[in-house]
Amino acid sequence: MKKSWLISLLALFLVIGSPVSSAAPGYAKWGTVAVKAAQQKYNADIIDYKHVGRTQIQPKLTEELFKLWIRTRAGKEFGVFVAIRFDPSTDQIQTIQFSETNR
Repeated sequence: MKKSWLISLLALFLVIGSPVSSAAPGYAKWGTVAVKAAQQKYNADIIDYKHVGRTQIQPKLTEELFKLWIRTRAGKEFGVFVAIRFDPSTDQIQTIQFSETNR
């Protein structure tokens, strides 16, 4: 009796302690788009990025917002917000907008 209880308890700990999923977050592909677009626009290295959030603007228009930290070849560093607007049903990009910041 004690042995089966101990095995059940051990199995429970293994299930609770194991990771649920290692899948990439839903915004990951848009982060790749943001990084590539910024690299092309600024001809610079992206040294950091953060997903700021997703906004549903209309039923067929969603915006993913990222903040990237950029370093130019000359060594200048600055932040850029990249807003990608797309149709969530088709993933077709409508616009990509850039807004520079020094923070």
